[in-house]
Amino acid sequence: MLHFNSMSEVPSGFSGSAVTIGKFDALHLGHQHLLRQLTEVASQRQLKSVVVTFDRHPFNVLQPGKAPQSIIGPQQKVAHLSELQIDALVTLQFDDELAKLTPEDFVKSVLVEKLNAKLVMVGHGFRFGANGEGNCELLAELALKYGFEFKALDAFKIDGEVVSTTRVRSLLDNGDVVGAAKLLGRPHVTTGNVEHGLKIGRTIGFPTANIARDCEGYLPVDGVYAGWMHVDGQKMPTAISIGINETFQAVPRLAEAFVLDRKDLDLYDKVVDLEYVGFVRPAAKFNGVEDLVVSINNDIAKIRVLLGIGAGN
Repeated sequence: MLHFNSMSEVPSGFSGSAVTIGKFDALHLGHQHLLRQLTEVASQRQLKSVVVTFDRHPFNVLQPGKAPQSIIGPQQKVAHLSELQIDALVTLQFDDELAKLTPEDFVKSVLVEKLNAKLVMVGHGFRFGANGEGNCELLAELALKYGFEFKALDAFKIDGEVVSTTRVRSLLDNGDVVGAAKLLGRPHVTTGNVEHGLKIGRTIGFPTANIARDCEGYLPVDGVYAGWMHVDGQKMPTAISIGINETFQAVPRLAEAFVLDRKDLDLYDKVVDLEYVGFVRPAAKFNGVEDLVVSINNDIAKIRVLLGIGAGN
């Protein structure tokens, strides 16, 4: 998959394309349905399938401080789009200049002149251009004016409810990683570098890997989760803890991971994927080491059940 980080990187004379536009903050099943429709039509018409997205949520510019955190990070987005066999990704820097583009200027400069769009396909309720003034009705009119086909897909639903990034975020905020996975079409994953921490876990027999706070993949509500760690081609059963570690010394919120039955791992500076499988319990502050150890052992027993593994497996 080609990846352009600005319109200036798109080569002149770019071949005819089928384009979709959006934040794609989760790449949930609704997004995937849209992208599969796009790639199918592009293949039939011998067009390049192109995704136009943004380097940040528009609210970071339009309403600073009110932008929701993305469910997936930029590198995760690239990986998922590549798996969906998209031909090219264009990531635009959402700045004041882009925010001020009128809907027609956006269509003309980005879709027509640079991407040579022959088809533009978007999801239900799509809006674009300065102040969100552009909608599907206007885009249909501009398609006639500039000579490309336009198609807006109906809202994608599961069990009668529209699949949305807001719903995915709400489920994660309630610890429902199973429900989130249903809407994502895959387990939710946090990806990041393992960094040095306080190393308290190893002193009580449970060495944990601290995931850097610049990790990608939305952190669900504070608590303990059953999951898998993927690193160096291995998939290992893991207890994932989200929180501030207030029993010993409160730290800024982070993800920590303890690989079951393994105390010999050196994971520092490695990039790991933490795959969430199930919620075990909410975060808690313990009175001391003994209470904490009892709770961890109880957690591990529950995690083995959730992951379907026995001791030492």
